[in-house]
Amino acid sequence: METYLNGRFYPAGQARVSVEDAGFQHAVGLFETFQVYNGKPFRLDHHLARLKRSADALGLSRSLDTDAFAEAVAQTIAHNKLGRARLRLTLTPGDASLLRPEAGRVPSPTLVIVPTEPTAYDPAYFEQGVSVVLYNQAANPFDPTAGHKTLAYWARLRSLRQAASVGAAEALWLSITNHLASGAVSNLFIVRDGELLTPIARGEEVDGALPSPVLPGVTRAAVIELAEAHELLVHRQMVSVEDLLGAEEAFLTNAGWGVLPVTRVEKASIAGGTVGPVTRQLRAALQELIQRETTSAG
Repeated sequence: METYLNGRFYPAGQARVSVEDAGFQHAVGLFETFQVYNGKPFRLDHHLARLKRSADALGLSRSLDTDAFAEAVAQTIAHNKLGRARLRLTLTPGDASLLRPEAGRVPSPTLVIVPTEPTAYDPAYFEQGVSVVLYNQAANPFDPTAGHKTLAYWARLRSLRQAASVGAAEALWLSITNHLASGAVSNLFIVRDGELLTPIARGEEVDGALPSPVLPGVTRAAVIELAEAHELLVHRQMVSVEDLLGAEEAFLTNAGWGVLPVTRVEKASIAGGTVGPVTRQLRAALQELIQRETTSAG
């Protein structure tokens, strides 16, 4: 598969970005990862809208042409004749030297779209659930980049490596108030009394509250939409470790695995270690939604 870089395609491994690029120099940039099914990206408009909101909020750009990005994605899919794939779109402001106030010139952005094979997850993950660990680094609401999908991912990848070293699939991050924030690369849901609870994401805060460091996931939003369509109440609220340990069910969402059941938190099992009916229902509903939206006309 060939990589899209600023309007041109390059064979895998041959696309090159300058060492002066702000993404390489300072991890200044944003990215979105999404899935292609039946030759069509699932909810690309939602991913690009989130990218634009983050670019506006963080000052990367206040005039992103997301229609041009969508066209670049379409070109990448067509050029590579993709039916099923994983795409990562990365945007940086370009030459780092032009970010300095004295530069006097507007940087030329770098846009990269890398297609790869979708991650193959063990089917047992979805039938038996996975284990997660609690991570000791707090998500910081005072960090203006928190809750945005920036290139500064070292801490999250480090937490994932630590989870994998003990056989866990994900690391759950706590907030500075010791409430659950999210997974390193996912959003968290729990089921209690037949209702869904999920930590408050950026943009969902009540007036006067601390900013949320939680990314508003595109798959998370789709699951909330499906839950409400199935007449399940959804509460966006502070969620404690005790809430998780006492939950009837728990699951994680992201674009790669969709809905991933959680049946163990370190040494403690959740609801006897079995995948619950609400999780199964929402996983099936999400798969149906993906199929419907990626096979429809337009």
